[in-house]
Amino acid sequence: MDQKPSTVEALIVAVPETAGSALYGMVDVLASAGNLWQQLAGTEPQQQSIRPRIVALFRAPFACGNRVPVTPDLDISDDPAADIVILPELWLAPDNDLKGRYPALLDWIRRRYRAGSTIYSACSGSVMLAATGLLDNKEATSHWGFQELFRTSYPKIRFRPEAALVFADPAGRIVTAGGTTSWHDLAIHIISRHLSPGEALRIAKVYLLKWHGEGQLPYAALVRHQPHADSAVRQCEQWLGKHYRQSDALTQVASVAGIPERTLKRRFKAATGTTLINYVQNLRVEEAKRQLEAERASFEEIAADLGYENLAFLRRLFKRSTGLTPGQYRRMFRPFMEAGGGAPETTAEMRTQKPK
Repeated sequence: MDQKPSTVEALIVAVPETAGSALYGMVDVLASAGNLWQQLAGTEPQQQSIRPRIVALFRAPFACGNRVPVTPDLDISDDPAADIVILPELWLAPDNDLKGRYPALLDWIRRRYRAGSTIYSACSGSVMLAATGLLDNKEATSHWGFQELFRTSYPKIRFRPEAALVFADPAGRIVTAGGTTSWHDLAIHIISRHLSPGEALRIAKVYLLKWHGEGQLPYAALVRHQPHADSAVRQCEQWLGKHYRQSDALTQVASVAGIPERTLKRRFKAATGTTLINYVQNLRVEEAKRQLEAERASFEEIAADLGYENLAFLRRLFKRSTGLTPGQYRRMFRPFMEAGGGAPETTAEMRTQKPK
């Protein structure tokens, strides 16, 4: 059986748009693998470890996102070798595709991949990875807020907004992770893969890291207003925002737009990237989510409020949209409202509520 190297060399890419918390969080967690648990538990450190170093365009210090100072260990002109290359989260607008920016850095990432490095990205770091072309005709994920950017700027990439972690290839040479704190999942995966699953578990315990097996769907905003120039569609979005509870909302909205229903459906999909019926259903599920988070109403009462007589249909729609049952969703997010000063709810009360 092949022995893993005693030290895994990891290069973490930093640019001015890099999120400092993700950059240094990854440095701290990876550098702790093999020794921090052992120090706390009083056991011998492992023989294997990960050496994370920051690589940038230039060696000179600079400030990344929110003016966090960065002092790179290496720059790309050194052409440093590494077992793994990590592209952490970037502070990017949802329409910023990085095209035309950092050509030398993108070329270095491509060279590292060809030389055998495994490439990892976290959250919006996959936008930089997409700009290299290495994700073309492959599956990838990123923060759910970048779904439209991938649809329009990188149509060759099969974007999966629901996933927490996606392997772009069977060998796992390229791995993308989803939302803002997905670097937690990525760090656990890297430690498990390059050191051992046992060490990944120990580090997760030390840092109280949670594996997001539920994926991104429970956290995603189902209704996102995409910029477009179709005034009729914009008018429909505004009207539906107020009247989505109506059972005949889909037929009424065509009258509001003053255009044939078939034409409206085509223009709506072209402008927003989603179908008209999906948009209405997403509005209803978002309201169901809000009530589950903040109110004590049963799911039967919520369904009635949203105009659904078929409770089973809404349950299936909710599960498909969020990845959770209504009961699971309430248990997951209700504590956030209580932590913010909402009415406390005992464990016994939670058990007696209806959503399943």
